[in-house]
Amino acid sequence: MIENFLRRPRSPGDYAADVVRVAGLLSVIAAAVWWTWTDAGILALALPALLLPRFLGTRSWLDILFGIVVLIAAWSNVLDLYTTVVGWDLVVHFVCTGLIAVMGYLLLASGRVVPSGPGERIPPRSAIVLGLALGLAASAVWEMIEWAGFTFISDEIFVTYQDTIGDMVAGGLGGLVGGILLALVPVTRIAQEVPQNRGTHR
Repeated sequence: MIENFLRRPRSPGDYAADVVRVAGLLSVIAAAVWWTWTDAGILALALPALLLPRFLGTRSWLDILFGIVVLIAAWSNVLDLYTTVVGWDLVVHFVCTGLIAVMGYLLLASGRVVPSGPGERIPPRSAIVLGLALGLAASAVWEMIEWAGFTFISDEIFVTYQDTIGDMVAGGLGGLVGGILLALVPVTRIAQEVPQNRGTHR
């Protein structure tokens, strides 16, 4: 994983993915200057997620997509889109949780907890079943965090039974689609061949 993280960009997609990470850092600074420190903290929580695809060695298109979706999810909180745009909450839960399920599977695969690793073919049944399970698990954890925020921090956080169940259904469906994506589309980089040492000239 460290080798993946330290890998130098080799394509326009690689550079674009790093630009998204820089945008995440600039978002935190912008929120601290023009919004509130709480908003800056919310956006700061997205920064570790933006680094995850690099550690996992995902393909650049997935790296870019994941980074953009994570930033949209974070900014939607800052801009109150979840409460002002009807259905936006469910859309973000579906897309973001689906991609989180993909990253969760790849993280488990990197530790050989589940089948497959970087550059290997992911067993379809494992990907689909675990994608769904990870999507539901991520949704449950998120709803617990929302409940804790509502109970111990601020009653302005919108939490209802119907909202919780709807979010978990959307997240579970997103995880299922993420599992199908894992089963059908290569999402990790193929390990590059290490050049043979031809010796040094004296």
